[in-house]
Amino acid sequence: METDLSFIHRFQPGTQPRACPLLLLHGTGGNENDLLPLGEMITPGSPMLSPRGKVIENGKRRFFRRFAEGVFDEEDVRRRALELARFVEEARSSYGIAAPLALGYSNGANMAAAVLLLRPSVLSGAILLRAVVPFVHPPQAKLQETPVLILSGARDPIIPAANASRLASILTDAGAVVDHRTLGVGHELSPIDVKVARGWLELLAVDRGG
Repeated sequence: METDLSFIHRFQPGTQPRACPLLLLHGTGGNENDLLPLGEMITPGSPMLSPRGKVIENGKRRFFRRFAEGVFDEEDVRRRALELARFVEEARSSYGIAAPLALGYSNGANMAAAVLLLRPSVLSGAILLRAVVPFVHPPQAKLQETPVLILSGARDPIIPAANASRLASILTDAGAVVDHRTLGVGHELSPIDVKVARGWLELLAVDRGG
């Protein structure tokens, strides 16, 4: 655990110098350790930067506040997203890594989407697991072919299918190259998430000449 930057976090330098760094953003109730095993399964050897959310709701950590289930405090979302973007820049300078690809789950995926829309240059792409639109009126962003994978659950009781589809449309309209897939799962993570995300990253590496 590292405490010398603006977020408590974990950093693993990785074993593959050319592998894309990951920014791991946990879900509600998680912490900086939660997604490290998932990241290692999806892209072994990548550097991994995993911050701890600063908001506490009913004893559970999150990345931003909400008023109720599915009702976000959008002023807080914006403030926290910009704060996280500054942390990523600090960490890049401190650890000498390239712009990371965000891997976020639930609340962490929503935060990653907010960062994409507010500070698109901070991330090289994103894998958004069970994400929704973080803003009622999303800001205008220029994502310039930023690759984004959105994985939704067909049996997810928390996220309406139309909301996830709207997020895909918003990011596409902003210029991102979006692959949105609905899997036969619920809100929980599953082995199929790992398989699809890993395959997507492998194709992305081929397309980029990696």
